[in-house]
Amino acid sequence: MSTVTTDVVIIGAGPCGLFQVFELGLLDLKSVVVDSIAEAGGQCVELYPDKPIYDIPAVPECTGQELIDSLMKQIEPFGAQFYLGQEVTEVTPRDEGGFHVVTAADQHFDCQAVVIAGGLGSFQPRRLRVPGADAFEDVSLHYRVRNPEQYDGSRLLILGGGDSALDWVLELAGRAERITLVHRRDGWRAVDASVNKMKDLVAAGKMDLYENARIQRLDGEDGKLTSATIINRDGEELAQVPVDRALAFFGLAPKLGPIANWGLEIKGKSLPVDTEKFQTSVEGIYAVGDVNTYPGKKKLILSGFHEAALAAFAIKKQIFPDQKVHLQYTTTSPVMHERLGVNPDG
Repeated sequence: MSTVTTDVVIIGAGPCGLFQVFELGLLDLKSVVVDSIAEAGGQCVELYPDKPIYDIPAVPECTGQELIDSLMKQIEPFGAQFYLGQEVTEVTPRDEGGFHVVTAADQHFDCQAVVIAGGLGSFQPRRLRVPGADAFEDVSLHYRVRNPEQYDGSRLLILGGGDSALDWVLELAGRAERITLVHRRDGWRAVDASVNKMKDLVAAGKMDLYENARIQRLDGEDGKLTSATIINRDGEELAQVPVDRALAFFGLAPKLGPIANWGLEIKGKSLPVDTEKFQTSVEGIYAVGDVNTYPGKKKLILSGFHEAALAAFAIKKQIFPDQKVHLQYTTTSPVMHERLGVNPDG
């Protein structure tokens, strides 16, 4: 596979990674974006695409998906290339300066700087800890819904007590033949409205609910489920229910993954940075958003936007040390207008 040459490789296609494209573009720097998730959006799309966000400046309310859609539109003028569904596995310095970046899909990049905007790391779903559960994964046991139609007419087992579990209970109640919801506790981590709607379905006899319960055993063959055994906290069997498909929503576990092997200083599961450049312990590698740490760090999207702006100026100075980088305002600068492809004078 050929090597793509660019100014900056951005690792992470969440809000901070996307805004990094914008800030670099304003400074006439080209970037590519790589993410292990198959679509742009990061945590916003993976965790709360339909949930409202209220703390984006000048945007009183938007969903996670709407925020990502707006950011994608905002960066259109800069033509960033996206390489999604592939994890960055190697970041190595080049003898002539800059870095060589390789993904698990064997895509290669040469760049002058790297920005890690990977949120809390590579998110992996927390697995169902039942012996033999992995034999059903991706056949009849899933950790996210990709095609709701595949659950039509099925005897569906849903595990979890958060928003994702309840949202899909309500969404699939009209599709599945029967839904059985199993939650390990009696307290819910979902919004009250969803919990109340779910309990209305239970009261109407349209689904089954087991609280303070867990799965002891899954039965089936060739990856296809036939039944699940449900037990209480004391290990007593509550029921054996017929199951065609199962969805488990235990949340996502952040993992630094290959980042831990790139020679960067790591504190806990975060990358220490300075607050002038947001550069890591390795010159030329920067970190913005939830993946970094510094005194007073607040894990907010708006903080990540600020970090991306300062990192862009630092990267411009790193790549072109002899050029003076002037702060120009998008409101008045003809240069900014040209780069953005806008004509404010009509």
